[in-house]
Amino acid sequence: MESGLLLNTVVYLLAAVIAVPVVQRLGLGGVLGYLVAGISIGPWGLGLVRDVQVILHFSEFGVVLLLFLIGLELEPKRLWTMRRAIFGGGSLQVAAVSGVLFASIFLAGLDWKAALIAALGLSLSSTAVAIASLEERKLTATPAGTTGFSILLFQDIAAIPMIAIVPLLGSAGLAVANEGPGWLKALQVVAVIAALIVGGRTLLRPLMRIVAGTNMREIFTAFALLLVIGIGLVMQLVGMSMALGTFIAGVLLADSEYRRALEADLEPFKGLLLGLFFMAVGMTVDFGVLLAQPLLVLSLLAGFLTLKAGVLYGLAVRFGIPSRQRVLFAMLLSQGSEFAFVIFGAAATARVFSAEVSALLILVVALSLVATPLLLLLHDKFLAPRLQAHARRRQDTVEPREGHVIIAGFGRFGQIVGRLLHANQIPLTVLDHDPDQIDLLRRFGFEVFYGDATRLDLLRTAGASKARALVVAIDDVGDSLKLVEVVREAFPGLLILARARNVSHYYDLLDRGVTLIERETFESALRLGQDALQHLGFDAHFAREAALKFRSHNLASLLKVYPHYKDQETMVSMARQARDELEQMFASDLEAMKKEHPGSN
Repeated sequence: MESGLLLNTVVYLLAAVIAVPVVQRLGLGGVLGYLVAGISIGPWGLGLVRDVQVILHFSEFGVVLLLFLIGLELEPKRLWTMRRAIFGGGSLQVAAVSGVLFASIFLAGLDWKAALIAALGLSLSSTAVAIASLEERKLTATPAGTTGFSILLFQDIAAIPMIAIVPLLGSAGLAVANEGPGWLKALQVVAVIAALIVGGRTLLRPLMRIVAGTNMREIFTAFALLLVIGIGLVMQLVGMSMALGTFIAGVLLADSEYRRALEADLEPFKGLLLGLFFMAVGMTVDFGVLLAQPLLVLSLLAGFLTLKAGVLYGLAVRFGIPSRQRVLFAMLLSQGSEFAFVIFGAAATARVFSAEVSALLILVVALSLVATPLLLLLHDKFLAPRLQAHARRRQDTVEPREGHVIIAGFGRFGQIVGRLLHANQIPLTVLDHDPDQIDLLRRFGFEVFYGDATRLDLLRTAGASKARALVVAIDDVGDSLKLVEVVREAFPGLLILARARNVSHYYDLLDRGVTLIERETFESALRLGQDALQHLGFDAHFAREAALKFRSHNLASLLKVYPHYKDQETMVSMARQARDELEQMFASDLEAMKKEHPGSN
């Protein structure tokens, strides 16, 4: 048996190591790579793995770990602010998709009970596929990503009552009477959740403090795994989602001092188990049913994806998702869910519908999981560029103004400058090229206009000739230099204040006559270094003086090197000389401090 376990492990790892890099190299994404690996070693591939259901149940802990780590990123306060999106948006999605699918399935000939369970099961989407796809594309913080996550979280909650009502609708419904009254089951669920919340607040942190006190990394990792798996099993015993339970636990630990350690320890296990989950899904694809009824299966798959994606697109408009992201949102949640395997299996057991119908629906769900990465690839390669071009809007007409400040670029840097000036009642004209950003900022009362700030006609219309100053906060270095050149030629008297992305950008701005320049990371890094000195035991006055000296010395070095910055050898030599001078200055300062305060560090 041990050799069998090791052999299976070798098969899984070998399939993943071969398939995933190849598929990723083709630009198809890691999720599809794992699915292909699963299909290739499953019963309908090479047949190296037969007991697929056992693997699927085990690999579900990948989804459990995923939800736990997501919970660690969400503090309770933040989760509370998302309650409308979770329960409002989530319930609307489940109701709308279920309603459309129920009507379609019922009209296709199934009785109302079978149609209801099928519609409810198909209304759910795969948390693992959707979130993994979002993370691959770094879209979790976008409107489509945050809305999708809220809906997926509600679906994890909604799956519980869906599974619970299946036996009540079937001919085997009387069998559930032996399990006890429904109110007792509900009471158990409430008791477990209450115990989880109270225990998470009062017991988990002291326990983790004790475990961390052993200073044994492997014991802390073992405790983290024990925590996640234990909570998952307890939730499963009362008929609830393991993933939901561990998500709650993650939220309760989101503001703890052990959050980063937990993330670091569990991340590798999450990645491996999620990969195994996708491989198990690939193995479950029953190509026997597909080969026996190919037209029926493919028609059902196409109809399911089209109906669900269509409803989701309509909801994306309702949720206020930007037009460029609506198709992505619809495709992202268009597939079936891992919970559908459980719901349809329970429906077959309860004889809500036949085993053949259950197998057909499970196959459609499995194929939809395989289809989602392909649909997203289609979106990325073909639809996204067209949607991006379509989303471009005509340049806004800006009313001429006087005595104002123009801010070109309203990203992270420009926003801080703009908010400070706005708070001190300085009239602003903001120019930016991101339509979604502009619409968002206008809701908060900012006068933001769409347009290319490097265009002379827009600058004239914006009143550059009568502006008090121009703040150049454009992200792109080339565009910021082009803007400075245009302004220097057309409006030589306009005061320019600029953000430099790096030292070479700083020198390029000096070349163009700009003297009021701030490097975007320098001041914050200097302040953090000052704080670090204080927390390491240095006197607050010394830390401040050291930071100021470093700042003045760094600026002097920059200006000293500037005439030679195009001469690489001279520049390197001068940089070394400046570093030696700074080291000597700090050494003498440290000696002076020790003489003045003999007991200090």
